[in-house]
Amino acid sequence: MLNQRLQQKLLQKLSPQQILLMKLLQIPTIGLEQRIKQEIEDNPALEIDGEEMSDYDSEDTPESSDEGDDYAETSIDDYQEKDPEFDLNDYMTDDDIPSYKLQTNNYSSDEERKEIPFASGITFHELLEEQLRQQYLDERNLQIGLYIIGNIDDSGYLQRSIEAIIDDLAFSQNVMAEKEEVEHILTIIQEFDPSGVGARSLKECLLIQLQRKSREFPSEAIDLAIRILNRSFIDFTKKHYQKITKRLEISEDQLKKGIEEILRLNPKPGNSLSETAKTNHYIIPDFNISNNGGVLELTLNSWNNPDLRVSHSYANMIHSLGDQKKSKQQKEALVFIKQKVDSARWFIDAIKQRQNTLTSTMEAIMDYQRDYLLTGDDTKLHPMILKDIAEKVNLDISTISRVANSKYVQTPFGTLLLKSFFSESMQKDDGEEVSTREIKTILRDIINEESKKKPFTDEYLTTRLKEKGYPIARRTVAKYREQLNIPVARLRKELQ
Repeated sequence: MLNQRLQQKLLQKLSPQQILLMKLLQIPTIGLEQRIKQEIEDNPALEIDGEEMSDYDSEDTPESSDEGDDYAETSIDDYQEKDPEFDLNDYMTDDDIPSYKLQTNNYSSDEERKEIPFASGITFHELLEEQLRQQYLDERNLQIGLYIIGNIDDSGYLQRSIEAIIDDLAFSQNVMAEKEEVEHILTIIQEFDPSGVGARSLKECLLIQLQRKSREFPSEAIDLAIRILNRSFIDFTKKHYQKITKRLEISEDQLKKGIEEILRLNPKPGNSLSETAKTNHYIIPDFNISNNGGVLELTLNSWNNPDLRVSHSYANMIHSLGDQKKSKQQKEALVFIKQKVDSARWFIDAIKQRQNTLTSTMEAIMDYQRDYLLTGDDTKLHPMILKDIAEKVNLDISTISRVANSKYVQTPFGTLLLKSFFSESMQKDDGEEVSTREIKTILRDIINEESKKKPFTDEYLTTRLKEKGYPIARRTVAKYREQLNIPVARLRKELQ
């Protein structure tokens, strides 16, 4: 049975401008440049100008400049004569796609165009295919070999089993291959450069390299290294050196020479080629902090403050048509132009708000971590969480999180991730609140002082930290050690 009733709800919705600002806040500097370029391409009413910013308001007429520019007159006829690039008729045609999206005119007719040459080297897989084609294989075996190479990853490892490759060849290539046939082709590929390519495991990769070295430069150390991997690979990875010497009946000096040979090998042979490095990653700091005689000075990267403005032409078109009687097509064109101009204003305002939010947040962080930024000493880093900064700048925690995400600051002590300034606190024996990062720094220093022949256990590290006034549990020490990417004591052991 249907019935009617009144219900009251409290809803909170974000405006399009707020959503745009949140998206812009989490973009780092290098991403902001691409975002602005995209917006300029999508919105012809938005321009970038390095000389002056234009402050157009939909309720005010444009002001004339001191030089008596062409924008003093707002007649549509004058506008079309002075700037024929934008014609109102362009927006009253039946075409769905505006002309500005179909053509570009970034060069003048008499301007010389210079292309920037770039070098393109052979890729890792192309190198393997080239070596395969030099083996004088028939078409069938060549097809099998090319399929095997296609399943080798950038590190140089074969990621599929022989059985899976046989099935793939049958279903996708219509090639019925036997296991021995595929393994034979794989053996040929494993002789290619770089040495170790085509292996199915780390053990096989290292053995392929050692066996080639043994053929080219035979020595007792290489033979011993092969024995270690064949008979005691698990003990080698876990650094159970006593078990290895006992099983192979060798001395510690012999073991050391064998391990030295293994450590010279490349566990990821595919990465040895520079062509596999697809992208060079450069860090562009969003902020710069300098120490000027004990006074910290903050500057925002200039890329965060682009000179954007609303197009003069589009703004004048709105004012010119505002009081005129318009046809249906003119009304539709005017609505389109207003939408583009409003969108440009929103984007410019969002960029300005982003700049203000970034600056105020970084100033609060700089004030909070003044002692650390003056000295670069990790022990001077104060405990700080997102809530601390949110309260100082009167913003939401989620906003501070967006600002800190993927942003970098250049300091006198290096370029640091903004998130690295945030850490939890812990109370020392004397009641002082210290940052967990300070504890990690001291923990790393203690480990660096240990003898690699007999590394410190987590239990001993806990005792040492308590002696220094940091009463933390053993499990917490293990957690901090793992966060520092430091292995357990057994794996830090080295033969000396």
